[in-house]
Amino acid sequence: MHRRAFLASIPATTLAVQLSAMESNKIAVAATDWPWWRGFTRDGIAAPGQKVPLEWSKDKNVVWEAPISGRGHGSPIVVADRVFLATADQDAEAQLLLCLDRKTGRQLWQTEVHKGNFVKGGNAKSSHASSSPACDGERVYINFLNGGAVYATAFDLNGKKVWQTKVTDYVLHQGFGSSPTVFGPLLLVTADNKESGLLAGLDRETGKIVWTRKRPKAPNYASPIIVKVSGKDQLVLTGCDLVTSLDPLTGKENWEIKGATTECVTSTVTDGKHVFTSGGYPKNHVAAVKIDGSGIAWENKSRVYVPSMLFHAGHLYAVMDEGNAICLKSDTGAEVWKGRLGGTFSASPIMVGEHVLAVNEIGRTFVFKATPTEFEILAENRLGDEVFATPVVCGGRIFMRVAIKEKGRREEKLYCLGAN
Repeated sequence: MHRRAFLASIPATTLAVQLSAMESNKIAVAATDWPWWRGFTRDGIAAPGQKVPLEWSKDKNVVWEAPISGRGHGSPIVVADRVFLATADQDAEAQLLLCLDRKTGRQLWQTEVHKGNFVKGGNAKSSHASSSPACDGERVYINFLNGGAVYATAFDLNGKKVWQTKVTDYVLHQGFGSSPTVFGPLLLVTADNKESGLLAGLDRETGKIVWTRKRPKAPNYASPIIVKVSGKDQLVLTGCDLVTSLDPLTGKENWEIKGATTECVTSTVTDGKHVFTSGGYPKNHVAAVKIDGSGIAWENKSRVYVPSMLFHAGHLYAVMDEGNAICLKSDTGAEVWKGRLGGTFSASPIMVGEHVLAVNEIGRTFVFKATPTEFEILAENRLGDEVFATPVVCGGRIFMRVAIKEKGRREEKLYCLGAN
């Protein structure tokens, strides 16, 4: 893509940080890629100008489908002509990274990240591959819990291991699913747990730990997110009863306040004035923390525990675990509307244009508009029998990881959906 066209395609709110990262630290991804958890802008919103089908099934608007060995709940990522995702073979006790051709779904390579030493226990909804990879255009990175520790591993684009670093020991509670974040020269990894919680910045080229920050001894599952507000990049992490803002390059604290629950799963979003935290243990809450850490602007008792929220045009859109969609005013927390979807949700909703796509745990995807005027379901689709991974959108295609249960067997597939 021509440089001017590429810059024009980047949302203004993220242009400066992406220019800095790409030009000085060789992050060779495009604004139209989905290169890490929650997409290029790290907020669950697809690049503008894309049109995706609102209706699909196993026989309708399927561009390709690819079998995925093993089991995993992490989302795929899409960079240039490739799709990456993590999985785990329970029988062989192998944690794997896969690479598929974006156009056809053909598997290009599969590489073993860890063999043996699976950690037993955790929530029934967890998996041994619940993290999403991240890619900087030169290497692809993945986090796994293995043998009582969290490791970050880097591979080149042909599947050759570049480095592997033990981040910290880890005591399993519900599960592990924190995804790595690429920023500047660093890979940012968090591994909150009951004994040795740690947030770390690793050199992307070597895996060497550049900085660390100890965390409270508490279980937590959130991934680190970068927000840019008032010209300043902030690494924001929620959970362990705290909302924490750090300089992502040094780990130096900007501010930290009590403004979250102990266990958080969701990734924060911002409206430029607040960062938003939500959780479900030990209490249900959604809260708006002032972006300078000076206090909590508002808080309510909505249960948005697992699926991350979306921010759009002064409003928050969320899918509550028990199956309701909700729209809140971001400045006050006032409820604008609440509507029934149905089912239980673990995957996070994503937004394409003004459409929100929300898929529940049995594979039903609801499409509704991100508008405060009214709640209306525009379409409802069914694909697969089990979905825990958040779908992604790239190049007018929806990439959805599903499990199909048939005659006592469970098989995972990655679907590429688009208008035929």
